[in-house]
Amino acid sequence: MELKYTILLEKNEDGGYTVTVPSLPGCITEGSTWEEAFTNAQEAIEGYIETLKDLKKPIPVEVPVRIPAGVL
Repeated sequence: MELKYTILLEKNEDGGYTVTVPSLPGCITEGSTWEEAFTNAQEAIEGYIETLKDLKKPIPVEVPVRIPAGVL
């Protein structure tokens, strides 16, 4: 089963990008470019899921994310 999660990509004031995964608490990563941040997010999600499997914990399902008007 392929799992898909929403990621939130935020540009940092001092350069680079931070990515959070709302459905996976604490799953946060960064990158110098948005491409690097996206790749790092994929790796972070995979690692997060593998850790949950190793610990025999339930795998979270996607939580809908609501973005307030005017944010984008």
